[in-house]
Amino acid sequence: MSLKRIADHPVTAQVEQPSWAASEWHDLTRVGTGTAAYATRFKAAYSPQGLYCLFDSEDRRLTCSGLPDNGNLFTEDVIEVFLWPDERHPLYFEYEISPLGAQLPILVSNRDSSFFGWLPWHHEGARRCQAMTSARGGPRAPGATVTGWTAEFFIPFALLHGVCPPPTAGQSWRANFYRIDYDNAPASLWAWDPKTKDNFHDYQNFGTVSFE
Repeated sequence: MSLKRIADHPVTAQVEQPSWAASEWHDLTRVGTGTAAYATRFKAAYSPQGLYCLFDSEDRRLTCSGLPDNGNLFTEDVIEVFLWPDERHPLYFEYEISPLGAQLPILVSNRDSSFFGWLPWHHEGARRCQAMTSARGGPRAPGATVTGWTAEFFIPFALLHGVCPPPTAGQSWRANFYRIDYDNAPASLWAWDPKTKDNFHDYQNFGTVSFE
């Protein structure tokens, strides 16, 4: 997937925002044994300051309780993004966001499928991820009946200082993009690169994004 370079802009969770006009939608593929047939699509782009993502998801219920930032967001409805900039090391960045806007940014060390996440220090100022979510067809509230929800977020390259330098035009990173929905059991899963269908932390099977 090729990422266009765009200007920095406010994060609003509005799919018609002009800043996104030149970026194409990409569909996620349902994986696993869950039965939900909700369509999920996303856009991704970058600026000199960081990576922007916009997700648009069909849904029927916001299956989330209002977990706080840095909570176990993956146990409820969530969007996840994984970035593996340097393939020399089994170390990658994971970002999660709930329909209610709670965020979980972590750095994951993964050796032989033994992995755990580390929270960033000084996640503030120019290093802080910016995020906004919105719901349609109902309120943005725990358990609300809706027809879908949208999330837009910005991951600053400053947050990855010491892990990798900001990307330059023509460079590629390994990455993947996911969704989990808990409206029914078992949970329904979606992935951009479905080779990771059995384990979202299967970083060796991540897809590739290139920076235009």
